[in-house]
Amino acid sequence: MATKKTKTKETPIDKRETFVSLGKNFADSADSVSEKLDILYQLQSTDTAIDRLVRLRGELPLEVQTLEKELEQIDGKMANINAAIDEHMSSIARNKAAIVDGEATLEKYRAQENQIQNSREYDAINKEIENQDLLIQIAKKRIDEAKVTINALKERLEITSEKRNIIAEDLAAKQADLETIIASTAKEEEVLLAKRKSCTALIDERTMVAYDRIRESNSNHLAVVGIYHANACGGCMHIIPPQRLVEIKSGKKVVICEYCGRILVNKEQ
Repeated sequence: MATKKTKTKETPIDKRETFVSLGKNFADSADSVSEKLDILYQLQSTDTAIDRLVRLRGELPLEVQTLEKELEQIDGKMANINAAIDEHMSSIARNKAAIVDGEATLEKYRAQENQIQNSREYDAINKEIENQDLLIQIAKKRIDEAKVTINALKERLEITSEKRNIIAEDLAAKQADLETIIASTAKEEEVLLAKRKSCTALIDERTMVAYDRIRESNSNHLAVVGIYHANACGGCMHIIPPQRLVEIKSGKKVVICEYCGRILVNKEQ
């Protein structure tokens, strides 16, 4: 009778995975521990070289991003100012039209004054004339106020525009510097990225999660290090016990620095 095979349930990957928990994973791999350690060291060396290229750019990427955001905000302010100017211009046009209509109405009422037959009609016409004259005066006042506001908005627009020009020039200069640096290292970076891709293709996902987490948690972005001055961790410089040194040099076991959590490989630094 055939024995039914049971499918092994894969343990979910913990995003907080450290190298300490990967010893068994290394041992179960089809590749030898020494081969996996060598690939990890190659990956670390490649990432370190990529980090060096990124450092050449300095703060330029962040500065460019900041200036681009400032320009976007200024453009928004200028759009709002222009919209406000347009609205006040429309208000002036509406009030001018109201004045024209009001003056035409006044002419009509004044013409009717010659045809008044009693005091009641006279009072009614005069009241309409007074109301229409008041509306005309209000419209003129609104036009004057709108013109003052427009002048103030135009001054703000001019100041904002000058500020925008300065920022735009600064941005263009920094973008040019950044593009020059990127262009000068483009070929080297392309080679390094290709090498990184080939390394990561040989590393299981669980190990990559641990590698990336350790890199991100250290300011020097080192997750895999060699031996410094024959007996110290290449990451934190703490002295490695003799027995651990033997295990590292054998390349048959994953050895973790008990001080910084980095994986140690048989490479001199």
